[in-house]
Amino acid sequence: MKKPLLQNGSRGFTLIEIMVVVVILGILAATIIPQFIGTTHDAKVGAAKSNIAELENSLERFHIHLDRYPTTEEGLKALVEAPSSEDKNWRGPYIKMLRTDPWGNPFQYRYPGVHHSSSFDLWSRGADGADGGEGEGADIGNW
Repeated sequence: MKKPLLQNGSRGFTLIEIMVVVVILGILAATIIPQFIGTTHDAKVGAAKSNIAELENSLERFHIHLDRYPTTEEGLKALVEAPSSEDKNWRGPYIKMLRTDPWGNPFQYRYPGVHHSSSFDLWSRGADGADGGEGEGADIGNW
Protein backbone atom coordinates (compact mmCIF):
# COMPACT_ATOMS: atom_id res chain seq x y z
CA MET A 1 0.00 0.00 0.00
CA LYS A 2 1.31 3.45 -1.02
CA LYS A 3 1.73 6.26 1.45
CA PRO A 4 -0.22 9.43 0.73
CA LEU A 5 1.88 12.38 -0.49
CA LEU A 6 0.78 14.76 2.24
CA GLN A 7 1.23 13.67 5.78
CA ASN A 8 1.16 15.47 9.06
CA GLY A 9 4.98 15.40 9.18
CA SER A 10 5.50 16.77 5.61
CA ARG A 11 8.45 19.02 5.04
CA GLY A 12 8.29 22.62 3.78
CA PHE A 13 9.40 26.15 4.58
CA THR A 14 7.89 27.86 7.55
CA LEU A 15 6.80 31.47 7.49
CA ILE A 16 9.69 32.40 9.76
CA GLU A 17 12.26 30.81 7.41
CA ILE A 18 10.81 32.68 4.44
CA MET A 19 10.83 35.96 6.38
CA VAL A 20 14.51 35.45 7.33
CA VAL A 21 15.43 34.96 3.66
CA VAL A 22 13.45 38.08 2.64
CA VAL A 23 15.19 40.16 5.33
CA ILE A 24 18.63 38.91 4.21
CA LEU A 25 17.82 39.77 0.58
CA GLY A 26 16.67 43.23 1.69
CA ILE A 27 19.91 43.85 3.57
CA LEU A 28 21.97 42.74 0.56
CA ALA A 29 19.97 44.99 -1.78
CA ALA A 30 20.34 47.96 0.56
CA THR A 31 24.12 47.61 0.57
CA ILE A 32 24.63 46.87 -3.15
CA ILE A 33 22.16 49.19 -4.94
CA PRO A 34 23.71 52.53 -3.78
CA GLN A 35 26.97 51.54 -5.48
CA PHE A 36 25.22 51.52 -8.88
CA ILE A 37 23.24 54.75 -8.57
CA GLY A 38 26.06 57.02 -9.82
CA THR A 39 27.08 54.77 -12.69
CA THR A 40 24.38 56.05 -15.05
CA HIS A 41 25.61 59.62 -14.72
CA ASP A 42 29.24 58.52 -15.08
CA ALA A 43 28.37 56.61 -18.26
CA LYS A 44 26.63 59.66 -19.73
CA VAL A 45 29.63 61.88 -18.91
CA GLY A 46 31.92 59.35 -20.59
CA ALA A 47 29.70 59.24 -23.68
CA ALA A 48 29.62 63.07 -23.83
CA LYS A 49 33.43 63.24 -23.64
CA SER A 50 33.72 60.65 -26.40
CA ASN A 51 31.27 62.55 -28.62
CA ILE A 52 33.14 65.80 -28.02
CA ALA A 53 36.44 64.13 -29.02
CA GLU A 54 34.82 62.83 -32.22
CA LEU A 55 33.46 66.29 -33.05
CA GLU A 56 36.87 67.86 -32.32
CA ASN A 57 38.53 65.51 -34.81
CA SER A 58 35.90 66.36 -37.42
CA LEU A 59 36.39 70.08 -36.84
CA GLU A 60 40.15 69.67 -37.26
CA ARG A 61 39.63 67.89 -40.61
CA PHE A 62 37.30 70.73 -41.64
CA HIS A 63 40.07 73.18 -40.70
CA ILE A 64 42.65 71.30 -42.78
CA HIS A 65 40.45 71.33 -45.89
CA LEU A 66 39.10 74.89 -45.66
CA ASP A 67 41.91 76.53 -43.67
CA ARG A 68 39.42 77.82 -41.13
CA TYR A 69 37.00 76.59 -38.49
CA PRO A 70 33.24 76.95 -38.95
CA THR A 71 31.89 80.24 -37.69
CA THR A 72 29.64 80.27 -34.66
CA GLU A 73 26.70 80.99 -36.99
CA GLU A 74 27.55 78.00 -39.24
CA GLY A 75 28.00 75.88 -36.15
CA LEU A 76 28.43 72.14 -36.17
CA LYS A 77 25.99 71.86 -39.06
CA ALA A 78 28.95 72.75 -41.33
CA LEU A 79 30.31 69.27 -40.60
CA VAL A 80 27.26 67.67 -42.23
CA GLU A 81 26.34 70.17 -44.96
CA ALA A 82 28.71 72.30 -47.00
CA PRO A 83 28.77 76.01 -46.24
CA SER A 84 27.18 77.78 -49.23
CA SER A 85 30.27 79.82 -50.12
CA GLU A 86 32.87 77.04 -50.14
CA ASP A 87 31.45 73.99 -51.90
CA LYS A 88 34.65 73.32 -53.91
CA ASN A 89 36.99 72.97 -50.89
CA TRP A 90 34.54 71.21 -48.59
CA ARG A 91 35.23 67.46 -48.55
CA GLY A 92 32.55 66.35 -46.16
CA PRO A 93 30.42 65.25 -44.66
CA TYR A 94 32.87 65.03 -41.82
CA ILE A 95 30.37 63.19 -39.62
CA LYS A 96 27.41 61.02 -40.63
CA MET A 97 24.90 62.87 -38.49
CA LEU A 98 24.88 65.51 -35.81
CA ARG A 99 23.89 63.83 -32.55
CA THR A 100 22.61 65.33 -29.36
CA ASP A 101 24.44 64.89 -26.09
CA PRO A 102 23.48 61.98 -23.78
CA TRP A 103 20.84 64.18 -22.10
CA GLY A 104 19.14 64.97 -25.42
CA ASN A 105 20.46 68.54 -25.80
CA PRO A 106 22.50 69.83 -28.77
CA PHE A 107 26.25 70.22 -28.34
CA GLN A 108 27.34 73.86 -28.12
CA TYR A 109 30.00 75.37 -30.39
CA ARG A 110 31.69 78.79 -30.37
CA TYR A 111 34.44 80.18 -32.60
CA PRO A 112 36.60 81.86 -31.53
CA GLY A 113 36.40 80.20 -28.18
CA VAL A 114 36.49 81.76 -24.74
CA HIS A 115 38.54 78.90 -23.31
CA HIS A 116 40.55 78.41 -26.54
CA SER A 117 40.97 81.84 -28.09
CA SER A 118 42.96 80.53 -31.08
CA SER A 119 40.48 77.76 -31.87
CA PHE A 120 36.99 76.77 -30.73
CA ASP A 121 35.02 75.82 -27.64
CA LEU A 122 32.87 72.71 -27.85
CA TRP A 123 30.74 71.59 -24.93
CA SER A 124 27.70 69.84 -23.57
CA ARG A 125 25.65 71.72 -21.02
CA GLY A 126 25.39 68.57 -18.89
CA ALA A 127 22.43 67.09 -17.08
CA ASP A 128 20.79 70.43 -16.25
CA GLY A 129 20.83 71.66 -19.88
CA ALA A 130 22.11 75.10 -18.83
CA ASP A 131 25.51 76.74 -19.11
CA GLY A 132 27.67 76.44 -16.02
CA GLY A 133 26.63 74.38 -13.07
CA GLU A 134 28.32 72.07 -10.64
CA GLY A 135 28.22 68.38 -9.84
CA GLU A 136 25.92 66.46 -12.16
CA GLY A 137 24.83 69.70 -13.84
CA ALA A 138 28.38 70.74 -14.75
CA ASP A 139 29.33 71.48 -18.36
CA ILE A 140 31.52 68.96 -20.16
CA GLY A 141 33.81 70.64 -22.67
CA ASN A 142 37.01 70.45 -24.65
CA TRP A 143 38.82 72.61 -22.10
